[in-house]
Amino acid sequence: MPEQISCPRCNHQIDSSAENCTNCGLSLAIAAVLAENEMVKQFTEPAEISLSPEILVPRLGDYMVERGTLAKEQLSAALKIQKADSAAGKYRLLGQILITEGFTTQSDLDTAITEQIVQLQDALKKSNTQLEERVQERTVDLQKALNKITELNRLKTNFVSNVSHELRTPLAHMVGYLELLRDGSLGKTNEEQNHALGVLVKSYNRLHGLIDELIEFSLVSEGDMSLVQEPVSVTTILQATESHAQKLANEKQIQLLIKHPAEEIFVLADKSKISWVIGELIINGIKFNNPGGKVLFEINQSNGVINFKISDNGIGFKADQLEEIFEPFHQLDGSSTRRYGGTGIGLALSKQIIEAHGSTLKARSVVDKGSSFEFSLISG
Repeated sequence: MPEQISCPRCNHQIDSSAENCTNCGLSLAIAAVLAENEMVKQFTEPAEISLSPEILVPRLGDYMVERGTLAKEQLSAALKIQKADSAAGKYRLLGQILITEGFTTQSDLDTAITEQIVQLQDALKKSNTQLEERVQERTVDLQKALNKITELNRLKTNFVSNVSHELRTPLAHMVGYLELLRDGSLGKTNEEQNHALGVLVKSYNRLHGLIDELIEFSLVSEGDMSLVQEPVSVTTILQATESHAQKLANEKQIQLLIKHPAEEIFVLADKSKISWVIGELIINGIKFNNPGGKVLFEINQSNGVINFKISDNGIGFKADQLEEIFEPFHQLDGSSTRRYGGTGIGLALSKQIIEAHGSTLKARSVVDKGSSFEFSLISG
């Protein structure tokens, strides 16, 4: 049968193996912490106060009364003396008063203190053991959740990859017939029909670009990004995207300023992928801007490092959204009425491509003031 002990708070008899008092609900582990705090408190008392194990034990007098080694009247008298001493600026531990007044012996006092400390230690050990077990259980649960998320991400990536590849086939048929219609091979078309065909071609190009993004992202997510790094001219990189970006800027009435380097500069990079990143960042600056806004692309060279910077004076975003903008399939405006389209993977893919080049894509922004993105490449 478990040993019966007194609750440090209410003196109710409880099993020594219990976690909490069945009467007042006090946790024995908490009682141990309170005792420790009491000990720390005593260190702030005047230096003449001697330290004793008694300061680790809460409600020592009540415990001794419960154990039959002290009378209630003696405890009440000792507490009155302690209170009077304290009011006079003289602090004495209860045990000291009990011995001085002859209410107990040093042996009985030491026994009571030891029993209480042992009980509190046992309760604290048990609480720590239970806490460790809960931590282990929680760790297992978290690992299971992580495994599930990893599997869901894999399934999502496979789905995106499969769907994207399947969409390419009907798109190829579409563009073929669109070209036949535009060049008159399927009959003459009037001005209004030509305009409609132009809209269709534009929509096709946009859809084709989105699918290419999805396919590239799925490859990167599967760790299948292959880089062909070689010395490539910055001018050549810009030529791959400048024309399309300028056309888009004109349509949105955005001023696009691309500062070409004064002399030929070469960087060590994958030409097609870096061209895509620069184009994506410039187009983002145009897309998230207002008519009359400005997008600036500039290059700086220092100590064998080429720094690329794309800045705009568009809508910007909040500082706490900095990590959020690089999350795949995510738009800061996720509502059904959002103004800006896209898959939400452009910046995520750009970041991965830049990191694959051994660099970092840095972003800064102020709401309604604009944003800037920059990264560096090694001179080739």
